[in-house]
Amino acid sequence: MAQRIPQQVIDEVRERTDIVEVIGQYVQLKKSGKNYVGLCPFHEEKTPSFSVVEDKQIFHCFGCGKGGNVFTFLQELEGLSFPESVKKIADMEQISLGVDISSEPANENAGRQQPLIALHEKIRDLYHHILVNTKAGEEALAYLHKRGLSDQLIEEFKIGFAPNQRDFLVQVCQKDRVLEDVMARSGLFIQRDDGRFSDRFYQRVMFPLNDARGKTIGFSGRLLQTADFPREGQPKYLNSPETELFNKREVLFNFDKARNEIRKQGEAILFEGFMDVLAAWQADIKTGLASMGTSLTEQQITAIERITSHVIVAYDGDKAGLAATDRAMAILGAHSRLSLSAVTIPEKLDPDEYLRKYGPEELRNLLQHGRQTPFVFQMHYRKKDVNLDNETDRLIYLNGLVEELVKVQSPVEQDLYLGQLADEFNLTRDSLKQQLRQARQTSRMERRQQTPQRSSTITVPPKVALTRLEKAERMLIYRAMHEGNVREQLVQQEFQFIHDRYQELLLYLDSYMMVHGQFVLADFLNYLKEDSMKQLVIDISVLQMSDDSNEREIYDLMQVIAHSGIADEIKQRQKEQLEARKSGNQQRELELTVQIIELTKRLKQA
Repeated sequence: MAQRIPQQVIDEVRERTDIVEVIGQYVQLKKSGKNYVGLCPFHEEKTPSFSVVEDKQIFHCFGCGKGGNVFTFLQELEGLSFPESVKKIADMEQISLGVDISSEPANENAGRQQPLIALHEKIRDLYHHILVNTKAGEEALAYLHKRGLSDQLIEEFKIGFAPNQRDFLVQVCQKDRVLEDVMARSGLFIQRDDGRFSDRFYQRVMFPLNDARGKTIGFSGRLLQTADFPREGQPKYLNSPETELFNKREVLFNFDKARNEIRKQGEAILFEGFMDVLAAWQADIKTGLASMGTSLTEQQITAIERITSHVIVAYDGDKAGLAATDRAMAILGAHSRLSLSAVTIPEKLDPDEYLRKYGPEELRNLLQHGRQTPFVFQMHYRKKDVNLDNETDRLIYLNGLVEELVKVQSPVEQDLYLGQLADEFNLTRDSLKQQLRQARQTSRMERRQQTPQRSSTITVPPKVALTRLEKAERMLIYRAMHEGNVREQLVQQEFQFIHDRYQELLLYLDSYMMVHGQFVLADFLNYLKEDSMKQLVIDISVLQMSDDSNEREIYDLMQVIAHSGIADEIKQRQKEQLEARKSGNQQRELELTVQIIELTKRLKQA
């Protein structure tokens, strides 16, 4: 039975956790003054507006407004409940909770997806068991061993095998009484016109596809050709279809496992296929990623940008692989935050083949020391389609390279390449520089003519400008949170804020301090129950204010609020006075006139 996590355990988990370390596993953070900044994981952006305040142990995005403590971050990003977020961080810090927590979903969408994830992970384990423990999986296991995959790697990635039986999973699900609605939504089955189901995957080596949390949300199945089962027009690879769990535009193979290592090493290696990622992993290269057999998408690039600024493209060395490298470099090059390198695999091999031919040490050496800048890659890549002995081809080649040279930001790097081209083609630097200036001007004109396109999956709500009154209320609450004497003064004087939510927040703050005695922002956020109140506290906590207040500042803030309150009262009395005049109630009109005069005197004296 689920139990409530004791408050002292929650406090211990929070106190022993560095929010920068946790968020740094999901977002590429850079030090900026006292804080850390990065691209917000909750909305798409090109300029960092996401900030982590280390001394307060909170995060806040100035773009979309989201903020909170380390528990809130995981709740928002991974759709966890509060107990689940505490448990996940406790596991990171190796802290025993000592209780069984509820695994109830944090929101309705997570609740709808939970049975789908549970089904995928059950099927993943079943496929894996068939591969490593049954006669049906023997040929598939032998195939993987032949490809150089160890049992340890197969276990690590939970690789499995779907047997050649179209109703295998159907029978499993029916036996376990899986709802037909869940089966239909899972993508694991094909539903026929008469409503019957059949397995989507059969006679395939199965690679689980995980989301960023490590939850299995789909599969990619590689056809296993045998004497009894020739290819017969079947696709070599078959991926799960688009479902509410799986979107191939968002998924990167191995992202969940590689993320921490990518963050530590400061770089990610993009491979063309799953087997290349696995081969690299076995060679102790654990920063490999692969897309779902399609060109890189904005969503995938955004995910990479959040954890690193350097990407190495190491696609296959054949003609198709080089063309794919060229496309990937162009797509990635549009993101100015990324620095790029390319590795061309010799002998037209793919990384997996190179590993099996030359061994893990040589693969590591190639990926580390065989890197080319985007321009050097273009120098080699463009040569394959031209005859440099032909003058026309030579001019086409040089003009194309000069256009590529415009993209090189470093003047030293540009000068180096100009020298190389001048030497190789017996040209003067001045002529190449003149050509470069012309190409640069053309590029600027083209950029001006292009309509800027914005990509955003989440609409950031427009910010509402705060009135002078509300700014004063927030500043006074800020002081009350951080200075006990200010809070005591407001409580003892029974000070009244104009907006109810600030008055309510002061009451929460006072009751929290009566119990805890010391204000800890990250803990106070746990104390509050309403999300809107937590967000208000975050917005207040990131105000740029001096370390300490003085009597004059507090007096002025209270006066702004008091004046506004009296002014509102005067407006209300004037409205009532007008209504009394319209109804002919002279006595009431006279009473209100006296009240307005008294309030006006108070306003002038205040």
